[in-house]
Amino acid sequence: MVNPPPEDRDAVAAPAPEVRLRRVRGRFSIQSKLIAMLLGASIVSAAVVGFIGYQTGQASLRNAAFDRLTQVRETQARQFIVQVSTLKKALLVYTSGPAMGEAVQAFGTGFSELANVPIDPAQQQSIVSYYNNDLINPIERATGAKLNLDVLLPSSNAARYLQARYTVPAARPDGSAPAPVPSAWAAAADRYDPFFEKIVGLFGYGDALLIDPAGNVVYSAKKRADLGTNVLSGPYEQGNLHEAYAKAMGADRVDYVSVTDFQTYHPAGDHPVAWMGAPVVAGGRTIGVLALQLPINGINALMTFNGKWQENGLGATGETYLAGADSLMRSNSRLFVEDPQKYQRAVTAAGTPAAIAERAVRLGGTTLIQPVGGDATRAAERGQSGVLIATDYLGQETLQSYAPVTVGPDVTWSIVAKIDTAEAFAPERVFTRTMGVAVTAIVILDCLAAMALAQLFVRPIRRLEAGAQKVSRGEYDDVIPARTRDEFGDLTKTFNDMSRLLGIKDDLLRRERQENAQLLRSLMPEAVAERYRQGEETISESHQDVAVLFADIDGLDALAGALPSDEFLSVVNELVRQFDDAAARNGVEPMRILRNGYTASCGLNVPRLDNVERTVAFAIEMQRIVTRLNAEDDLQLGFRAGIDTGQVTSGLVGGATMMYDMWGSAVDLAYQIQAGGGEPGIYITSRVRDAVHDTHRFTQAGQFTVGDAEEPVWRLLGRR
Repeated sequence: MVNPPPEDRDAVAAPAPEVRLRRVRGRFSIQSKLIAMLLGASIVSAAVVGFIGYQTGQASLRNAAFDRLTQVRETQARQFIVQVSTLKKALLVYTSGPAMGEAVQAFGTGFSELANVPIDPAQQQSIVSYYNNDLINPIERATGAKLNLDVLLPSSNAARYLQARYTVPAARPDGSAPAPVPSAWAAAADRYDPFFEKIVGLFGYGDALLIDPAGNVVYSAKKRADLGTNVLSGPYEQGNLHEAYAKAMGADRVDYVSVTDFQTYHPAGDHPVAWMGAPVVAGGRTIGVLALQLPINGINALMTFNGKWQENGLGATGETYLAGADSLMRSNSRLFVEDPQKYQRAVTAAGTPAAIAERAVRLGGTTLIQPVGGDATRAAERGQSGVLIATDYLGQETLQSYAPVTVGPDVTWSIVAKIDTAEAFAPERVFTRTMGVAVTAIVILDCLAAMALAQLFVRPIRRLEAGAQKVSRGEYDDVIPARTRDEFGDLTKTFNDMSRLLGIKDDLLRRERQENAQLLRSLMPEAVAERYRQGEETISESHQDVAVLFADIDGLDALAGALPSDEFLSVVNELVRQFDDAAARNGVEPMRILRNGYTASCGLNVPRLDNVERTVAFAIEMQRIVTRLNAEDDLQLGFRAGIDTGQVTSGLVGGATMMYDMWGSAVDLAYQIQAGGGEPGIYITSRVRDAVHDTHRFTQAGQFTVGDAEEPVWRLLGRR
């Protein structure tokens, strides 16, 4: 008699995971499957349509945002170029007529006459007091720099005279001046002051200077501390005024205008100043230079839209600004104009040194102070135009449109228009929400329709199910009415015929079962036969210190849909063949191969002291095999494996088809950490890590809960 061993009975009591999965899938009704299929098809369709619409809409909205910003930048660049061109043309108009030549000659003659005119000690002291109180002290408070009084004081008698009689009184709060002293210079000033005041006021120039061929500033409309100084040898010989003068004097044509970059200028309170210079020609020779201070207020008004950013399409965070080759601003920041204290906090938090931000607040502007270096300004300096997304000087992610602008023959700046991406892409977020709501509504409607259609579809099946239940109870005489002429109607008729035949065959089977029972009792005792009929046919055995590997190949499902069946099978066979060869080389025993999974162990049937090391080496080789196959066949397969070690149980499972399998906590944990890995790689437990920590590198990849304890998981990085 056949007596099934206890191991077989244990295997039946604990079915394999695949068996459990099939049982779970079998519990779903046809109605549920129909609903799932209908929902799956509708959701996939809605997702595809939504994705295509989202991608198209997003691209359109982003391009529109870039185009709007580029349009603002191009408009500002054109207006700035027109503004600079207008200033140049005005300067050429002023120097082209005889009046400017007469003015240079008149002030030059008057300046020469003042060379020997003395000034009294009180006037000299007034000059010293002016430099200390009105020039040096304010600059030192604003910038922290230390200025040398002796270097700045006028050195020529004419300069001292002019500054005592004009510069010092001009700095007085009431603007009063001492009684005029008759001189050729005073007569020229009476004649030409209104003319130069009109020039300065008409275009907003910061100042107008006349400089003679020797480099003497023989006239200043503002009567500042540069009046009477020499741009070639005086205190400002190293400044950009010297540059503008030298280029204008050396020009070989009368329509030449030299333009300098901004530079701090002591007579202007150390504020940034740029100059435009043009030669003054009389009698075919250059007799001097007219230098006009570039109107920084006009530039700021243009670049800041006079504070009307929103009306010009820049919203709440957009702005345009100019930058020089030194990556410093050449115009004011929008945030500075709106709220200097908020600007100071923002740029300091974004990385600008606190001293620089504080200096901008003290000087009342960001020109030549605020650094704005980045990819946009660097590209513009190379002569490129374009758009990009980058972090700005306020530390915000912004949309930036950039281009170079030519200011003068030797001066090129960058113009940048920017706006925060959060504001620029706000329509994109609204569009995304709208698409999400629309897709969700479609899915909900599809759910309702799927449930209604599925219920209608399975109604005949329910009738057949009720009839089948009666048949299962032995009620073969019940007839189900066929209400339709489709396949369900044919199936109902066939079912009725089957029911009648089953009634006939049931009698035959009853007699055969009685005969089989008698035959079984003749082969084994009744008690054993009863247990055998209950399925106790398992064989099991326990093993200690076994290393278990669960590997999963991601991408095989997608590959199966992309390749013909024979090509796909060839790839899978090659992959399994190489895995088996690697297992043989490492002394690892393959256990089971399931579609995209591979299970192996080491130390199960052949005990080994280094079973963990061998299993880890095998996993690494499997990973290399997948990588190599991807490179050779242009595939995109991923590899993820889990390894644990401990006690396992193995045995035969099944009746007609026997299967050798293993189970236990080590097997379950190896499977769990493989399935739970967040990215491709080899994941190991602490027990495996302790066994190979001297030869391999790894990093912690999370934890799994095993019972009441937390089991840490490690991700293998490679050999040391």
